[in-house]
Amino acid sequence: MESVLIISSIDKDKELLTDLCRAGSISKICTASSADEARGVFKGDSYDLVIINSPLADESGSELAIYISNTTCSGVLMFVKSEHSETISSKVEEYGVFVLQKPISRTLFFQAIKLISASCKRFQGLHKQTVKLESKIDEIRLVNRAKCALIQYLSMTESQAHRYIEKQAMDMRLPKRAVAESILNTYEY
Repeated sequence: MESVLIISSIDKDKELLTDLCRAGSISKICTASSADEARGVFKGDSYDLVIINSPLADESGSELAIYISNTTCSGVLMFVKSEHSETISSKVEEYGVFVLQKPISRTLFFQAIKLISASCKRFQGLHKQTVKLESKIDEIRLVNRAKCALIQYLSMTESQAHRYIEKQAMDMRLPKRAVAESILNTYEY
């Protein structure tokens, strides 16, 4: 973990959490006092971990935790009063938010950080793989559209169109995507 956003309406708790994060060798620590301020901070930056000390001044914190979990790749750790932990846990855990009861020990805090770090690394790996697969699917769709254009305008068969695109890509030392885009620019636009 390199960067953390701490959201707490209580300055004393904010300072305590900041000190704990520094002790855990986290280099970039930012703070916010309300959900609105935190949403504003997220527009300009991203964080590896977001710690929400609920309740916040302007909301309970669970809505913010769900928002952050749905819109970013950040790990979200939420501290709640013990009497509200079951209710809030059932509401936010399905979104990947980690919930711990207050008061929290130093040991439990660091264990939670390690667990969140491990899950975030796994999530980031899956995210990279998803992006790569989506790119490959887009390329296949583009090549298929180019094949359809060749079939329609040059009366090629599907195998001839496929061979033509592959041969052009090899001869011109271009990716199939670039050849397909060139074909589509010629025949569709």
